[in-house]
Amino acid sequence: MLGGQLRRMRESAGFSRADAGWRIRASESKVSRMELGRVGFKERDVSDLLELYGMGDEDERARLMELATAANNPGWWSRYGDVLPSWFANYVGLELAAALIRTYELMFVPGLLQTEDYARAVVQQGKAFLPEEEVEQRVAMRMDRQQILTRPNPAKLWVVIDEAVLHRPLGGPAVMQAQIEHLIEWSRRPNVTLQVMPFAAAGGCSGASGAFTLMRFADKDLPDVVYIEHASSALYLDKSEEVDEYVAIMETLTISADPISTTETLLREALARV
Repeated sequence: MLGGQLRRMRESAGFSRADAGWRIRASESKVSRMELGRVGFKERDVSDLLELYGMGDEDERARLMELATAANNPGWWSRYGDVLPSWFANYVGLELAAALIRTYELMFVPGLLQTEDYARAVVQQGKAFLPEEEVEQRVAMRMDRQQILTRPNPAKLWVVIDEAVLHRPLGGPAVMQAQIEHLIEWSRRPNVTLQVMPFAAAGGCSGASGAFTLMRFADKDLPDVVYIEHASSALYLDKSEEVDEYVAIMETLTISADPISTTETLLREALARV
């Protein structure tokens, strides 16, 4: 987030990455990595860049310097470093900072709404070779991520799941029953909205490109971020034209999905079929 703000300030001030690199005694490539959030931040470098870009608002300067300090502090997820890919660590940090998370999922219940047993089945899906200790670490991390929904001032979560998710009995009938009951419980919470995209909904084709997550932050100066996960990497989009396209897709999905008022009925019907 800090890197993105520094990039926008640099572009607005009319400086190149080479100009910024010269100011902080670094290379153009280091400035690029800083703006992409791929390296740590020296507070002196951030201070020098803010001066170069003409930051005169002392309150804003203080806020950005606090971000620089926070960016260098390890998050709670650092203790899972042995099993946490670097490309996913970025997502966990963004998820923790998000005020609103909107997710479309075709294959599984989203991680923030998974039970432990269901999460374990997802982690082991196609990966029977994983050591038990690693499986349990991954499950524990997924459970820890869910704290954003129960903390004071919790994040708001809006999920659209494809109907197929409810027909895919991961972990066996008992695990799936417990998972659907869990969804029913969570769907009643004021900060969680859950919709089901039925097979018959033509609008579901809007999400044919696959699952994705939209994150919005309380700070209005921070851009929305689109997260798209692949098998061994992930894509992060924050350019306005790219984000706007996914916002439009999400709007279409929420309109095409069954109404929120029918979610619990649909979940109970799915529960009866398990």
